[in-house]
Amino acid sequence: MTDRDADFTAYLQARQGTLLRTAYLLSGDRHQAEDLVQTTFAKLYLAWDRVRDRESVDAYARRILVNEHNSLWRRAWKRNERPTEVLPEAPTVDEYDDGTGTELWAAVQTLPRKARAVLVLRYYEQLSEAEAAEVLGISVGTVKSQTSRALATLRDRMREEER
Repeated sequence: MTDRDADFTAYLQARQGTLLRTAYLLSGDRHQAEDLVQTTFAKLYLAWDRVRDRESVDAYARRILVNEHNSLWRRAWKRNERPTEVLPEAPTVDEYDDGTGTELWAAVQTLPRKARAVLVLRYYEQLSEAEAAEVLGISVGTVKSQTSRALATLRDRMREEER
């Protein structure tokens, strides 16, 4: 470890708690405060050689912290975020499909024979990629690529039907 790294590590260990408290007081959120402190130390590390007056390192670090906190509120995505009591997403129930779901099964039956075989073995029979590859006499990579393509095709077809 270089002297530069040792100096910075010593500073980080000595001042991390204080900067975390300041970040928490600025943001009001523990997780955001931790992110702010992490970003502050990353930026401070990059500028460590340029900080000539070691007596003013605390002020420099606090300035970085405050600027980072202020810049978060300037970002467009942050301005559009609104707290709400009700989540806008509808909950979904992920249930095992045994093949009796007519809409999905009808879509699976439209796939080419090999793609259908891979999906049936992987998702209906719940075989691993290696097991499906052994049953079909193909490589695991082929199982993966055929599964990916077949699922993409099903997604596209289901979207078309929703329109």
